[in-house]
Amino acid sequence: MNRTRAARLAGAVVLATGVVTALSVPAFADSAAPVAASSSDTESYSPELLQAVQRDLGLNAEQLRVRLDSDARSGEVASKASQQLGETFGGAWIDQTSGRLTVATTKSGVTVDGADVKVVQHSQRQLNGTKAVLDATKAPAGVTGWHVDETTNSVVVEVNRNAAAGTEGFIQTAKSLSPAVKVVEVAESPTTLYDLRGGDAVYMGGGRCSLGFSVQGGFVIAGHCGRAGTATQGFNRVAQGTYAASVFPGNDMAWVRTNANWTPRGWVNRYGGANVLVKGSTETAVGGAICRSGSTTGWHCGSVQQKNSTVNYPQGTVRGLTRTNVCAEPGDSGGSWISGTQAQGVTSGGSGNCRTGGTTYYQPVNPILSRYGLRLVTG
Repeated sequence: MNRTRAARLAGAVVLATGVVTALSVPAFADSAAPVAASSSDTESYSPELLQAVQRDLGLNAEQLRVRLDSDARSGEVASKASQQLGETFGGAWIDQTSGRLTVATTKSGVTVDGADVKVVQHSQRQLNGTKAVLDATKAPAGVTGWHVDETTNSVVVEVNRNAAAGTEGFIQTAKSLSPAVKVVEVAESPTTLYDLRGGDAVYMGGGRCSLGFSVQGGFVIAGHCGRAGTATQGFNRVAQGTYAASVFPGNDMAWVRTNANWTPRGWVNRYGGANVLVKGSTETAVGGAICRSGSTTGWHCGSVQQKNSTVNYPQGTVRGLTRTNVCAEPGDSGGSWISGTQAQGVTSGGSGNCRTGGTTYYQPVNPILSRYGLRLVTG
């Protein structure tokens, strides 16, 4: 990238920062026995889980059983294809109509068992490289974020059509990086999801956040929910623990070290039904079905749209998020995302709401576990 142009871009805007408060999931409040939500083999699904996904994806219970099993197998196929194709791998996604996995590659004549193959112009490494250059810059407020879109083999830069003034320089520079870059207008800008409300929660002073996943010694949560050293209380206002580490912006990850009064459990509160077992953290593919648990809006489901998204929040830029079409509202921050029985991440932020629909981003859980050397608690 032209150094002069990059310097102008980097100095164009100083992003606003602020104190973020959020809400939480009373994950320890429900003592009902957990029920397996899904499996890639023969284990049964929770009826409550199937009902929620049926409602949000428009599939009946039997279609959902087939879909979740198929998604689990597709994730394994996509992971193996990425390793085998190496630098020629162009991404992978699940078709929302057929449920069929497609693997993209820059190399012709490739076949992949269990997937369709599409020859594309840009490898995933090239797309991620272009995105990495954008990640190293500061964006004006009208640019809401950017991400690699595997389904279109492009790097998509999103601009708020109602606040696009001053974004021209960034857009011009982005387009000069690669022909893979394209600009899309959106109606709203994402924000971190937080609120001050009562209810079953993890409390931090005047705020609360939805709990993510249990780990040995505590639980993971969104970084914008609290800073290292912040004391927490559980849903019952009993002293619970302290934020051991927290990062926001840049990433949106944190974990809380709990005291002996609290026992980490390997399940997710489904709100109104049996708990959902957590059995691992295998990442689902783009297009995979996914559900979210949060203290404001409860349990909602949808699909993964893109991975490795960069979001330009008012408080700062966050990288490495996963984008979904699942709704969320202020107060759902930090809540758990799960695909079948596999932990996926914790709610970061988004736009829209659960009345009209929206876009929500989550911080993937595996980078949190890796960064802090944590071990996920499973059922």
